[in-house]
Amino acid sequence: MPNPSGKVLPLKITGYIISLLLFYFILPIYLLKFCATPRFVSLGLFYLSNLIIIYCLYRKNSARNYSFDSLIQDVQERFNLLRVEYAKERQNNAALKEKNRRYQSLKSVLEKINQDLDLDNVADTLAAEVFSLIGDNKGLCLLYLVDNQTQKLNLFKAKKDDPTLVVKSKEGDIFDHWVLRHAGPLLIEDIKNDFRFDLEKLKTQDSRPISSLISAPFISENKFLGLIRLDNKSTHSYSQDDLRFLASISDLGALALENSELYQKTQDLAIHDALTSLYTKGYFAQRLREEFKRCTRQVMPLSMLMLDIDLFKNYNDQFGHTAGDIVLKEISRIIRESLSNFNAMISRFGGEEFCAVITGMDKNSACSFADSLRADIEKEKIILRRVESHVTVSIGVASFPVDATDEDELIQRTDKALYKAKQKGRNRVCCI
Repeated sequence: MPNPSGKVLPLKITGYIISLLLFYFILPIYLLKFCATPRFVSLGLFYLSNLIIIYCLYRKNSARNYSFDSLIQDVQERFNLLRVEYAKERQNNAALKEKNRRYQSLKSVLEKINQDLDLDNVADTLAAEVFSLIGDNKGLCLLYLVDNQTQKLNLFKAKKDDPTLVVKSKEGDIFDHWVLRHAGPLLIEDIKNDFRFDLEKLKTQDSRPISSLISAPFISENKFLGLIRLDNKSTHSYSQDDLRFLASISDLGALALENSELYQKTQDLAIHDALTSLYTKGYFAQRLREEFKRCTRQVMPLSMLMLDIDLFKNYNDQFGHTAGDIVLKEISRIIRESLSNFNAMISRFGGEEFCAVITGMDKNSACSFADSLRADIEKEKIILRRVESHVTVSIGVASFPVDATDEDELIQRTDKALYKAKQKGRNRVCCI
């Protein structure tokens, strides 16, 4: 049978249509003509039975549709749950990849900070790595070290995305002092909602905007070495994972910083006298050669002072060697303070001898300064075993280029001037 679109209907559908025509049109006509019962009763029974059949089929179909709807809803719920689980798995997988990337980078950080024992380089590497790996080069990274004498924080390194930003809190603010006091890490996602800190006090310490921060201390064998901190003007810039990662870096950094400090102390001991903290004779000679070459190139005067404590053996014999050490420390302190405003190098040249080289000072000025220094030392009161004592020194002076053409000759001429001062009765200055 052709359909409106010109296509032939399938045979099965054609059979359904013929059956319906036979059942609902031809059969009722047959019942009206040939059935013995009254025609209206016959048709009524026929259509009633059909209505009952249609109703049953409808109920059956509705039940099936309901079952299908329930099945579809169940499948949809399962699909939604799987989609949520899949999204969580993807998120967890991304988080695990990020953690793996970060902790793989710890190896790189460890290698970098172990390549150099210089304290300045180690601190700079730590600040740069933290600013890049955790801070994403945004905001501010501060590295503080503890001053061993004052036990205060001192700003040692800073990395920032805004080069015009000025950090006023050179000794740390309320957050850094909290980390120092608790010796533990700190995370603040939103400063305005953190009631542990007085924000009004913060405003008086530093005017830069801070909304979130993380900080971790450098601790080695219960010794607080310092801390490293990231802060940002945006809230929720850092997470617990960021804090854990920062704490891992700070643990590695603490060992590296301690090694650097020990190395620096070793280096200082190699070039400084343990008793007076002045340069050793060997290092002084090395620096003198370098300074002499520089003065030669720049045609600049250079003067040398050589001091010897008069009758030093008497102090050791009378008060003991401990008293002698006190005298040496006091004399070195006076020399250091007197030369603090000059470009000078000072050395403990022998047992009770000191040597100072002053760049840019001519011979006349050097002789005048030496006599002033001698008078200051003579006036200084030194208590030895509860006895007030006064120490005198003899000083020899020589200068380049007036008295010598190289560093060895300068040392010899200065030593000769010192010997002359001692021969003339001590407690005096002699210039070649």
